[in-house]
This record gives sequence, structure tokens and C-alpha cells, in this order.
Amino acid sequence: MAKSKCFDYWDFFLAECERAHAPLYASIIRGVKDDDALKTLALHVKQGQPPANVLLAAVHYLLLQGADHPLRRHYPNLNGGRQLGEDAFPPFKDFVEAHRSEIEPLIASGVTNTNEVARCSALHAGFRAVARLAGAPLNLIEIGPSAGLNMIWDRYGVNYVRDGETFFAGPAGAPLVIGCTLRGPNLPPLEPTPAVARRLGLELNPVNLDEPHWRTWLKALVWPDQVERFARLEKAIRIFLDEKVEIRRGDALSLLPDAIAEIPENQPVCIYHTYVTYQFSEAMRQTLDDILVVAGLRRPVFRLSCEGTLERAGEAPMILGRYHDGGRTARRLATCHPHGRWLDWADSRL
Repeated sequence: MAKSKCFDYWDFFLAECERAHAPLYASIIRGVKDDDALKTLALHVKQGQPPANVLLAAVHYLLLQGADHPLRRHYPNLNGGRQLGEDAFPPFKDFVEAHRSEIEPLIASGVTNTNEVARCSALHAGFRAVARLAGAPLNLIEIGPSAGLNMIWDRYGVNYVRDGETFFAGPAGAPLVIGCTLRGPNLPPLEPTPAVARRLGLELNPVNLDEPHWRTWLKALVWPDQVERFARLEKAIRIFLDEKVEIRRGDALSLLPDAIAEIPENQPVCIYHTYVTYQFSEAMRQTLDDILVVAGLRRPVFRLSCEGTLERAGEAPMILGRYHDGGRTARRLATCHPHGRWLDWADSRL
């Protein structure tokens, strides 16, 4: 039974690689899924961590650190953007065997706390919708911000593109501009970016970008085929190092009530999360909902979420919830690509 479950997992991950147009990792995983020794090694991850992602990131980390091995030439972000079209599994396996003593502790300690900065293409529109309903300045609390790169969403610009026409949102002269294709008939909100009074992150395993190790680990989690994504992350890290944001370490559900209570009751508050609560148990999701219901007894509390599912892995609904006087409402604002490549704005009223 354990072997069957393991096979299902690796087969599923291979399908994810193919769906993401990641030929390098697809080539590697085709070999790994039939290699019992590598699968066993990958299973030494922390509880709850995905073995494939952590194994691949551990190898990528060492290559980013400068490890000299023929495997390097297969990685597009390290070879000038080339796709070799060769089977990368044999050199991958050889690399793991040669660097096993370094890879084992990385697997045992690694956490897939990625930051996909391009999701800010959805957050830009979502926070404008919140401000239309709640007013500004906004007080924002992110659940599971990882390194916090999406907490400074308003430092980035977005080029929304539809039928050759571009609609810009964000600050003039933004040091990072994210491209996003618009689908559907509706434009997202495009008015000036709402002011932010406070931004706070609640993270179980925060990434300290002041430390070179963590900057490299965050980069290692990006798939090497996605060269644009890698370059965007590097630019976002440089921007973030000039910012001062607060990220509190600990269980978000334990920290959240006090974090909300610290915000003056006459100011709008929005809790938000992207690709976080899909990892929660049903009991944890219910606890989060209960916390917001209680907080909403004192003043309106908004919740912006963008969470994918296994059933619809290539897209995610962006939901805006409102909690007040013991009740809750929710509306679907948009459907989004998991990495922010496209946005289908659904709510023509906002």
C-alpha cells in the first residue's frame, strides 16, 4: 500500500511538471519515480513537506551555490536559458550520489515556503476592490507570507494586457512590473493604489532574506525552466531588502486574534492569503472562519483569498469575504492563474 501511494504521488508530480511546461523537472521526475533509493531519500522531509519539491530544491540550492557538475548545463537559469532536450535524470542521480552528505540535511530541514511575486497581479486588483467597499488606508494581515515579498505588493506595477492593449496599475516608475493577460469581458479595478496604514505577516516558518542562505533557498524553490520567474524573484528580493515589514513567527491561527485587535476599530482591516489554506486541515479552516466571525462582531472584517485545489490545479478563485455582526458574505471577484500569468475578473460590480 505504501508503495502504491508513493507511486501515485510521483506520478501526480510528473503531471504537474508537464502541465507547467517544465521539461527539465519532468525529465528528472520520470527517472526519480522509478528509483526506489531516490524516493526513499526524498521521504526524509519534514512532516507535511512535499518530497519532490524539497529534493529538487536541495539539488538546485547546491548548484546555485556553485557546485561544479555536468548537471549544471541542463538548468536553463544557469546555462543562459537553453533547453537541451536531453535526459537530465542520469546526471541528476550522479549529482545526488556525489553530494549526498550535503543534500540529506537540506531535505531534512527544507520548507517549501515559496513567494510567487506575480500573484500580486491578482492582489493589486483585489485590494482595490476591498478599498472600494471598506475605504482606505487599509490594514493588511497576510497569513503565511513566507519571506514577505507579496506584502509589498504596492511597490510593484502590473501591466494588464488584453487584445494588444495594456492597462497599467501601480506606482509610476515601479522597479518591478508584472505582466498579466486579461481574460473575459471585464477590466479589474484600475484606480490609484489604495494607501496602506499597516502591513503584518503571520508565518510559521518565516524566511529571513537578510541571510544569504535563505535568499538562495528561496531561489532554489523556483523551477529552473521558468527563467522569467527566477529573474522576477531576484528583482523582488532586491526591492524587499530596502523595505521594513513585520513578520511574526508562530502559528497564524494563534496569532491572528491579537493582530486584529491591535488595529483601531475605525480603520478597515483585511486578512489575506494565497495558496496557504489549501494545506490546512478542515478543522484549521473552520477555526480561521470562527476567528473572523468573532472579530467581525466589533467591526467589519474583510478576507481576500486565492486558493487552488487539486481538482482545478491550473487556476484559483479569488474570493472576497466580509464578516460583520455575526454574519458572513462572500463573492468571487476573479479566477487567477496560480503564478499570476492571467486574470479573469468576474465581478463587474467592483
